[in-house]
Amino acid sequence: MSDPKYDALKLENQICFPLYACSKEIIRRYKPYLDEIDLTYTQYIAMMVLWEKKSQSVKELGNCLYLDSGTLTPVLKKLEGKGYINRKRSEQDERSLIVTITEKGEALKEQALDIPSKMGKCVAMSSEEAMTLYRLLYKVLNSLGEE
Repeated sequence: MSDPKYDALKLENQICFPLYACSKEIIRRYKPYLDEIDLTYTQYIAMMVLWEKKSQSVKELGNCLYLDSGTLTPVLKKLEGKGYINRKRSEQDERSLIVTITEKGEALKEQALDIPSKMGKCVAMSSEEAMTLYRLLYKVLNSLGEE
């Protein structure tokens, strides 16, 4: 018989575990699609922001992706090496590094266009359930950001 005092330490009682496991499995499912366009998942989400915004400071990009500069810098160096982005110092503030999408990076958008629909088929939930999950996950993210 288990001691109820330790129930809080059971894996089945942790919200963090299903979040972690789902994230890991979803990223694993992305891999074959991203391999086709020679991107890692982190490179892909960085490109998604740049496809939309065209230019961002590294700090803004990191905030958007919940990544620190130590994680983001090697990702951006790889993307720059592939010719998808340019990085340069801001003319207004030398401390700020600006990331801008290139024509080659913009062209990659066409190759990535069907990835979201392919991924949508991997998860067995209705669009209403998906939107509820999306809202709940952002509620968690936003509440964690307030600390």
